Amino acid sequence: MNESIPANEGSARSAALPLTERRNAASAAMDDMSALDLLVLLNQEDQLAVASVTAVLPQLAILVESAADRVRSGGTVHYFGAGTSGRLAVLDAAELIPTFAVSPTLVQAHIAGGERAIAHAVERSEDSDADGIRDARDLGLHDVAIGLTASGTTPYVWGALRTARANGALTALVTSNGDSPLTALADIFLAPLTGAEVLTGSTRLKAGTAEKVILNGFSTALMVALGRTYSNLMVSMIATNAKLEQRTLRILGEIGQGSDQENSALLQAAEGDLKLAVVSMLSGGTMDASREALVSAGGSVREAVKLLGSSGA
Repeated sequence: MNESIPANEGSARSAALPLTERRNAASAAMDDMSALDLLVLLNQEDQLAVASVTAVLPQLAILVESAADRVRSGGTVHYFGAGTSGRLAVLDAAELIPTFAVSPTLVQAHIAGGERAIAHAVERSEDSDADGIRDARDLGLHDVAIGLTASGTTPYVWGALRTARANGALTALVTSNGDSPLTALADIFLAPLTGAEVLTGSTRLKAGTAEKVILNGFSTALMVALGRTYSNLMVSMIATNAKLEQRTLRILGEIGQGSDQENSALLQAAEGDLKLAVVSMLSGGTMDASREALVSAGGSVREAVKLLGSSGA
């Protein structure tokens, strides 16, 4: 006989647990489902996770704008997480480097247990608030600390946020537990309520999905605010392989009317700097003038073009 549980996501016994640790009535018979039925259920629950982010978009926008102000003042952004949350943080920070040509120090990910924890379970490490304190000790007034914890109870994140806040950094918390005790340490609180997982307590599922959506949104919007794009094009990307080299030429082709040969020559004149080539193309300015305009515009292509007296494309 299949076990059944109350429809209110768990029994009275588990009512005191964070939502992410409770049992999900919809999946009580998952070990008796066909592969297709289980995949349909997982997909339905994933959609709920993505939808849960909608409720925290106003807070996420505040975080983006606040982080951009701090970065413009010379600050850096730091993610702190354990397990799945830490690995998602590492992924997001790493992908910004080739996509937006930012320094590896601009957005940094700290995972409980260090580099070994990226590929291996170092589960006890999340219980160390001392490690969180150590990893956040160098943050200061212009920096941003973002804690990522599905349950909202991770000691590592607690130690990091407490230290960052004491040092004057802006702090934010992303958790799927609206009653997290860590909220007291966060200037900005984001709680996408993803509910009980299909596999009880496996927060790499819905809670992890919501965290990934939030990180995607945060880092992309931050890069846009910092002038790392033009229109919806990745003009700050680093061409590190043949595919990306072709993409840079396609981007120039999307913006201007030149041939591949002309665009290749322009990119060569800009010494491979796609953003510089775009400014020169749109403004008609020399490379030296375009470079100076980019510096004056804080790296924004659109603002640099305006400075050179053209409205651009």
